[in-house]
Amino acid sequence: MKITDIRKYGNIEKVKDYSWFFKTGKGEYGEGDKFLGIMVPVCRQLVKELIDISDKDLDKILKSPYHEERLIALLILVKRYEKAKDENTMKEIYTYYLSNTKYINNWDLVDLSAPRIVGKYLVDKKDREKILINLAKSKLLWERRIAVLATSIFIYDKDPDITFKLVDLLMKDKEDLMHKACGWMIREIGKKCGEDLLKEYLKDRYMTMPRTMLRYAIEKFDETTRKLYLNSKI
Repeated sequence: MKITDIRKYGNIEKVKDYSWFFKTGKGEYGEGDKFLGIMVPVCRQLVKELIDISDKDLDKILKSPYHEERLIALLILVKRYEKAKDENTMKEIYTYYLSNTKYINNWDLVDLSAPRIVGKYLVDKKDREKILINLAKSKLLWERRIAVLATSIFIYDKDPDITFKLVDLLMKDKEDLMHKACGWMIREIGKKCGEDLLKEYLKDRYMTMPRTMLRYAIEKFDETTRKLYLNSKI
């Protein structure tokens, strides 16, 4: 299969829905993004067909104006990273990924790739905190989201400290997408590391953190406890 075959799987009837769902209007976070109308399961199947394409072709679809082609490129990178057997190959994929963040420019593209490439590569690196903090300070929304989502790998290893530091750093971020990402990750800390740890973190912050972030963070609490947080009565 060739990369030129990808567009044959487009569905014009889905393009309008995808454009609305991923907020491509003027001033929205996905402004200007284009869609072919290819469903995610189909994209995943195409990844299997295209896994061995050349680096040149991979680079071409990663820089495509079409969302689904960029998604396919990123999922190929994820698969190649998972199959990599040496540190050099992993580093090459990780470095290439972070060199092309302007094309990883919507939340699904970040969420399906950042933990499995950036998170996994940094999990045992001594300078991981410095690298993620630098990403979290980026002017590019997607680099900030990459930083936060990458820490999900650490959370699953019951290592939440960096996530807490990034959330503190991003507490005043202007983007609702970041509020959602931060709330999601600290909610995961509650699930993986214990609800008491999450409550301790929220104790001095819940009254001032963005409302969306708080709602995401406390989503798994019982209804009574959620209401207490939302009404500032803890």
